[in-house]
Amino acid sequence: MSFTSRVFQVDTLDLGDGKQEQIVKGGRHLFPLLPKAFEGISQIGVIGWGSQGPAQAQNLRDSLAGTAIKVAVGLRPGSSSMAEARDAGFSEEDGTLGEMFEVVRNSDLVLLLISDAAQAELFEQVFANLKQGATIGLSHGFLLGHMKNVGKSFPAHVNAIAVCPKGMGPSVRRLYVQGKEINGAGINSSFAIEQDVDGRATDIALGWSVAIGSPYTFQTTMESEFKSDIYGERGILLGAVHGIIESLYRRFINEGMSHEDAFRNSAEAITGPISRIISRQGMQGVYEAVGADGRGEFEAAYAASYPAAHELLSEIYDEVSSGNEIRSVILAGERLKKTPMGKIDGTETWKTGQGVRAQRVEDEIPLHPFTAGVYIATMMAQIDILLAHGHPYSEVANESVIEAVDSLNPYMHARGVAYMVDNCSTTARLGSRKWAPRFDYVLTEQSYVALDEQQPLQRDLVDQFKDHEIHHVLAECAKLRPSVDIFVE
Repeated sequence: MSFTSRVFQVDTLDLGDGKQEQIVKGGRHLFPLLPKAFEGISQIGVIGWGSQGPAQAQNLRDSLAGTAIKVAVGLRPGSSSMAEARDAGFSEEDGTLGEMFEVVRNSDLVLLLISDAAQAELFEQVFANLKQGATIGLSHGFLLGHMKNVGKSFPAHVNAIAVCPKGMGPSVRRLYVQGKEINGAGINSSFAIEQDVDGRATDIALGWSVAIGSPYTFQTTMESEFKSDIYGERGILLGAVHGIIESLYRRFINEGMSHEDAFRNSAEAITGPISRIISRQGMQGVYEAVGADGRGEFEAAYAASYPAAHELLSEIYDEVSSGNEIRSVILAGERLKKTPMGKIDGTETWKTGQGVRAQRVEDEIPLHPFTAGVYIATMMAQIDILLAHGHPYSEVANESVIEAVDSLNPYMHARGVAYMVDNCSTTARLGSRKWAPRFDYVLTEQSYVALDEQQPLQRDLVDQFKDHEIHHVLAECAKLRPSVDIFVE
């Protein structure tokens, strides 16, 4: 894939072995270019106030301050989110807050950020209200997947684009605000052009990404995005890390650790030193950091965990690519109206975690080699499956590594697993709850049993890890990482 822009500089990311990808580097110094990118657009309508809506509406408004382009929020009549939107500075009086279909009709760029289930329910009404020549924007390709399932398509008279931040909405806003002090702080985004009717779609998408504060923007397709995104949420980003922690916590207690030390060596190790090292030095940095004394334990945990994780992640990818996970989310919509999702932080693990976090000394969190081996093995299994299915390297790196350690795990580190998962979309929350127990199960029933019974392990998996091409990809991506870490209250 390749793209050109008449507005923004397009750079080349050299990923080694002849692999190159084009990217656009973001930053506040590019904000003066936004009117040109959005040429012909007088109003951007942000439809919805869920995970992404508040962040993107506020970021766009702030980035476009002083221009003639209005950012308006559209919500359902009587929506409980109206008050929150008003508190954020949007109002009916100045035309920046209104009924969703009215905002759709009056907008030249419509960002459809309502929940995935609501998109499936309302997309035909949204399409019917679009202006001739308007642009419909998504921050997740879920709707395309649903339309494929039901035999529908985008209207022929509009551009259809996607800009997909590789992090939850609160992260998108929080890092954008931090970027006022450090230029370029933000969440990376992918962009996709599904339909370009007037030749403007790419620049509109890039302008959107720059305006919400993306440090860099890489190209994908809408289909590739929804597959990797839904898959990643069910994998290492949310579901897998939750299951890993529950399994490790019990294992460490069974080995004689106190409950507090079991939490420190499982959850705290992952969200603390393991995530910090991966963020700056990659997964190989963790392997080096465990030291000579810990590498044997890391390697055994890695070799035992990778096969079980790969098997389960392969199943998840099949469920996503076949459309089954999308159907599952649609079916859940009606159930959730009667029975909301339950809490996921009520186990002994997370009750213990409350006390541990209250007494935390950051520099004293242990980097347990076994925990590192299990976590990185699962991360690598996800990477291998995405690469095997032809996903772009930047997408693989962001959906499997960068989003985990820079956007999501900091929320779990701050206040636990529910704070991380339930700040995400309904689709992500459903997927995490569905698949986390399966990761707990396969690790407990297969990987740890293989170790305890001293079954033969595939030691060559460790050699494959050491020589893996993803390490160079992550090193190149790390060069684009802003110096600021996300601050989570």
